[in-house]
Amino acid sequence: MTRFFEDLAVGDTFELGTYDVTESEIRAFAEQYDPQWIHTDPDRAREESMFGGLIASGWHTAAMTMRLLVDGFLADTAMLGAKGVDELRWRQPVRPDDTLSAAVEVVDREAERSDRGLVRLSIRTTNDAGETVCSMVADAMIARRDDAGESEA
Repeated sequence: MTRFFEDLAVGDTFELGTYDVTESEIRAFAEQYDPQWIHTDPDRAREESMFGGLIASGWHTAAMTMRLLVDGFLADTAMLGAKGVDELRWRQPVRPDDTLSAAVEVVDREAERSDRGLVRLSIRTTNDAGETVCSMVADAMIARRDDAGESEA
């Protein structure tokens, strides 16, 4: 069943599933998009970094979070696009063999036009130790089920 703007209320929370992180994926992403040695060179990262080993790029962490968001929420939502992300934070490093999980909460909503609403989503990703590794707030444009007019909020 597709979720529309009218189906979402402030306070609604959705668990988004899990994602297993691999060293090969960390390195491949970093080699393509963020080729810093803390993401690409496990030996040097272990010996020289303040993290004590290889870590995922923050951008990779955001991308893995996005994958969880799509699979666990957006795929079943009448999503039209996003207006941006605020408050993006990488709170803890993501390491090989971590299992990430994420949740999304509706924190605000407004009927923007007769055909869509704007839904503010708070997204939090944690590792298998329960530590928050990434958090962000996104503004999503979600289709309205019917032409309800712009007065609904």
